Amino acid sequence: MTALAFVHEDSPTRVLFAPGSLSRLGDEAGRLNLERVLVVSTVQQIRHLEQAAAALGARLAGSFAGAAMHTPVEVTNEALALVRKSQADGLVAIGGGSAIGLAKALALRTDLPQIVVPTTYAGSEATPILGETKEGRKTTQRSAKVLPEVILYDVELSLSLPVALSVSSGLNAIAHAAEALYAEDRNPVIQVVAEEAVRVLAAALPRIHTQPSDLTARSEALYGAWLCGTCLGAVGMALHHKICHTLGGAFGLPHAETHAVMLPHALAYNLSAARDAGRRLSRALNDQDPALALFRLARSLGAPSALRDLGMPQGALDEAADLAVQNPYANPRPVERMEIRAMLARAWSGDSPVGWGFNVAAQ
Repeated sequence: MTALAFVHEDSPTRVLFAPGSLSRLGDEAGRLNLERVLVVSTVQQIRHLEQAAAALGARLAGSFAGAAMHTPVEVTNEALALVRKSQADGLVAIGGGSAIGLAKALALRTDLPQIVVPTTYAGSEATPILGETKEGRKTTQRSAKVLPEVILYDVELSLSLPVALSVSSGLNAIAHAAEALYAEDRNPVIQVVAEEAVRVLAAALPRIHTQPSDLTARSEALYGAWLCGTCLGAVGMALHHKICHTLGGAFGLPHAETHAVMLPHALAYNLSAARDAGRRLSRALNDQDPALALFRLARSLGAPSALRDLGMPQGALDEAADLAVQNPYANPRPVERMEIRAMLARAWSGDSPVGWGFNVAAQ
């Protein structure tokens, strides 16, 4: 038996997790000695932007509601001009991955401190990862400069999150934890966190689907999303994330929904070569076939199950396969173009991942 050997680093981010914690935004800005704070969000989250602005009071320097999916560099440049014009000394992002991605992109360019208030289950607030899109190509990088100084988790803000977005956002978060279980640089701490994250979120999402105002279920989902984000921030990702970044950047597919569609197929592809990850996912999902369990879970919650329903052209599958195998992420199973093309075809049609690989009873 091989002795354990691993590396683990913890984030220095301060986390406040409590109902009503948005009311502490001004205090947290003061703790960071911020006097001119720019709030960034999206048009869809304008009400939450206004709440954040009110909580900042006299510390508010301005707001920007133009954040967009996949963090286009042209949007970042527009927001950067406002940062300079307002002489902002700090940033607040309130919303989902679009708002958080924009704040990270601004922090990378300015080194301004960030306070992030997530309203979805994306989990990107807990990571040093920034994905940006330029001329139809999405690239990612890791930098400590994009880590927020403070994260405020206020479950009350998630009560207004539509059920469909709650589901797709939660499945997106599960993808972070699932791939962390077979990441090349995984470690025992992250394996425990990832298994718990999948268990918590998979149990909370059906309750939210049935009763959207269930504060306990919402709180557990937000907690699970934080755990998933912690996994994403601590270790590298693999094939699933590479494919989703390709589809999002090159074809403009919606981020969370693309993750929801692709995750069962990517797991089915990989778990035959990642047996410990498969066993952990089986425990978390209480099912011998984790890929099929997640496929069925997504369908039961009304999540999209086919790339064609997200606007993916069938004629672009060859291009997508070509892009997905370029500069591949570390992956437990070799990334082979022919099989990736076949996987994308199944995902495009909405076919189940049955027959690809892992069943815990057979291991």
